[in-house]
Amino acid sequence: MRELRSSSLHSEASWSSSFTDANTPTSSSSTPPTPPPPPSRCHTLLQPAHKKRHRTKVFRAFRSVFRAFPVITPSCKFPSLPYTHLECHHRRNSHAIKVTGTLFGYRKGRVSLAVQETSRFLPSLVIELALQTTALQKEMSAGVVRIALECEKRQERDKIKLRDEPLWTMFCNGKKTGYGVKREATEEDLNVMELLKAVSMGAGVLPGNSDVDGSDAEMAYFRAQFENVVGSKDSETLYMLSPEGNSGPDLTIFFVRL
Repeated sequence: MRELRSSSLHSEASWSSSFTDANTPTSSSSTPPTPPPPPSRCHTLLQPAHKKRHRTKVFRAFRSVFRAFPVITPSCKFPSLPYTHLECHHRRNSHAIKVTGTLFGYRKGRVSLAVQETSRFLPSLVIELALQTTALQKEMSAGVVRIALECEKRQERDKIKLRDEPLWTMFCNGKKTGYGVKREATEEDLNVMELLKAVSMGAGVLPGNSDVDGSDAEMAYFRAQFENVVGSKDSETLYMLSPEGNSGPDLTIFFVRL
């Protein structure tokens, strides 16, 4: 396995061109016996300060149905919300904390977003976004990415915390891309977070089972520090923090309940 090293944020080319062809080993004349499955990775990530909630069987089934839907981008363009005004409003009136955010996904799969207190902690939030990895790479290569995750307001008696909403309508740079789904961290998610534990910010590729699936099995990742701003019980924003003098991508993620 290649050595993992964090790269500076100004090289977004690492993210936009992170997949490389893997060399397939030469097949042997004799087929060796199938090895036993590897044991589960022992994770050393810490529990987040705020323990997450229990989920019902009904929600698990609800989530499974939407995960089966393909990512469909409508032909018409939806008007974008005035997020510039939203950003200024949040920065003036809210208390912000720093968190670690990671975007990761297989070449032909959907991108997932994981939010951690720091890279040493278990994810406090994982959302499967309605965007293919290659599509997000393309957007980030343009320099500015605005992702908006919207959900409808509930009746007061049914209202839950914003981050506990199970389903989100997703917009990327003003275009509706589909539905994002909140989920619990899987074993694969935890493996990725464990491998990236020493990476505070950067972009690159994690090797996959290339002898079976080729370069499609490689997983691209983009990690950065974010300013987590809570504007109200119905709005929250993640602003990517870049080192001074950096000319890399500008990424902002909005959570809004309308």
